[in-house]
Amino acid sequence: MSAATAGGVPPAAGAEAPYRPSARRLAREAYRRRQARRSALIAAVSTAVTAVVLYLVVVGSPGWQRTRETFFDASYARQALPEVLRGLRVNLELMAVCGVLILVLGLVLALLRTLRGPVFLPVRLLVTAYVDFFLGLPMIICLLVMITGVPALRLTGVTTDPLLLGGAALVLTYSAYVSEVFRAGIQSVHPSQRAAARSLGLTNAQAMRYVVLPQAVRRVVPPLLNNLVSLQKDTGLVSIGGVIDAVFAAKIITAQTFNYTPYLVSALVFILLTVPLTRFTDWVTARADGRRHQGGAV
Repeated sequence: MSAATAGGVPPAAGAEAPYRPSARRLAREAYRRRQARRSALIAAVSTAVTAVVLYLVVVGSPGWQRTRETFFDASYARQALPEVLRGLRVNLELMAVCGVLILVLGLVLALLRTLRGPVFLPVRLLVTAYVDFFLGLPMIICLLVMITGVPALRLTGVTTDPLLLGGAALVLTYSAYVSEVFRAGIQSVHPSQRAAARSLGLTNAQAMRYVVLPQAVRRVVPPLLNNLVSLQKDTGLVSIGGVIDAVFAAKIITAQTFNYTPYLVSALVFILLTVPLTRFTDWVTARADGRRHQGGAV
């Protein structure tokens, strides 16, 4: 009795042997692992050396003791943290509400600016003027004009709440930036896509809605997320109108104690909010780049 028969199941005719990597491939993979470990070790050592040098330079500076007392006092940090977190709620509400309004208004502006035909020339000119104006206007000036100038007009039915006026300034400014992002995404879609949609009987509006916009929006998600990160930071500027947000709460405590640690606490809170969103943006960008390089849908 043969070994195959004794095993119970004879080998199938023409069956391929299981794959075994060659010695050359195994050696190449081992070399890559060694190189990866070596690179990681070098990176860790260089990072540690840089951190130590920076620490020694800062701590060894002549004014470090005074700086530590003014900006890194733990007692003032504990005092400021609850107030800063209470004010942070205003920043988060502004980001949520203004973010939605900015996306909607920015998309509308982009669509109006891409309208075709001579009859829409006045619309395109007005939208272009709006975008150019707010792209060139510094955010701080827009906020000052809205918060201090609008109440001075004494218009009936127009709010004088600095929170609402500051939010309006954020929407006006950021919608110009976002409209350019959307317009770039729309123009990045090849004209053949629109032509193919039109050949299937779709109207211009249907081609834009069902063919162009879905592709354009997917392509501009990373820059839109970057704008959201910037918006999160700029919500702190509404404090110039007296709105008690995280920044203004830190300012109040600083004015009472003459210590600037509350400002540092406010800065760290914003950083802790921004870093995860920034990393998420990097992940979305890398994912889109990977799909593009593989020839997949973006």
